[in-house]
Amino acid sequence: MSLISHAEKELKLAGFFNRKDMYNGEIEASVIELLKVFEKQNLSGAIAGTVVDLFKKLAMWEILQPLTGEDDEWNCRGESSFQNKRLYSVFKDGKDGRPYYLYAILWKYPNGACGAGRRHGIDSTQYIKSFPFVPKTFTIDIDEHENIKDMRSLYEAIAYYGISTTIKNTDESNTNKN
Repeated sequence: MSLISHAEKELKLAGFFNRKDMYNGEIEASVIELLKVFEKQNLSGAIAGTVVDLFKKLAMWEILQPLTGEDDEWNCRGESSFQNKRLYSVFKDGKDGRPYYLYAILWKYPNGACGAGRRHGIDSTQYIKSFPFVPKTFTIDIDEHENIKDMRSLYEAIAYYGISTTIKNTDESNTNKN
């Protein structure tokens, strides 16, 4: 079986070719088009895996090496706002301002939806402690009342970004009782 046949079979089993609401077939057509290019390259197993990993990262606008924070890495976006050229979700206010990452924390609801914003005094946007910097997004599970369900993930984010805030957790099951 060829890679294309395999992909078509799997896409059909997943219901992609049967759905009228799936962007008029553009998703499956795009996947098959990319796979045809990949198949033409006739790469061996180890190289193919590396190519797929690199392609995925670059297609998702991820960086391959840490940000340096050097002056040539920034674009001026108005009078006093600077945006990182390599990672568009990193900004700083002023040439010598403290840089911050927009997606340091995402809040995940029970239905699986994620959102940014402020919960319990903690913002999704966090300052970067130092360079070189590798962005990391922490997904924090919250309940339907926006209470933090598992404090461990939040503590990891605090350690990584140096968040300074008082954490109020209204969910009694997660509080330490001494």
